[in-house]
Amino acid sequence: MTELTTTIIVVFFLSLIGVLGDYFVKSASQAAKNDWLNLAIGALIYASTVLGWVYAMKHLKLASLGVYYGLFTTFILIIVGSYFFNERLNPWEIVGIGLGLTSLIILSRFT
Repeated sequence: MTELTTTIIVVFFLSLIGVLGDYFVKSASQAAKNDWLNLAIGALIYASTVLGWVYAMKHLKLASLGVYYGLFTTFILIIVGSYFFNERLNPWEIVGIGLGLTSLIILSRFT
């Protein structure tokens, strides 16, 4: 496995961890009262990714890293949002995600 492939896999797992943090923050934001416990759990989960980010930043340009992370996170959040929070995408959001996927394809040719 190449170093680039390993780094992209690390970024994917960082996205998974980040979305788990997003889940707790979203849950906290929907609570009737301040839900500090879920907010704190989300913050701790976000903080736990710092070592993975150091590794990823060592091996990828920030622009490339941002695109990979953004798209991985978007696709995972679509699943979480629709499954746990009954959120649906409108047509313009679908177009935007398609354009993001196109950027990933273009980026992979030059990384």
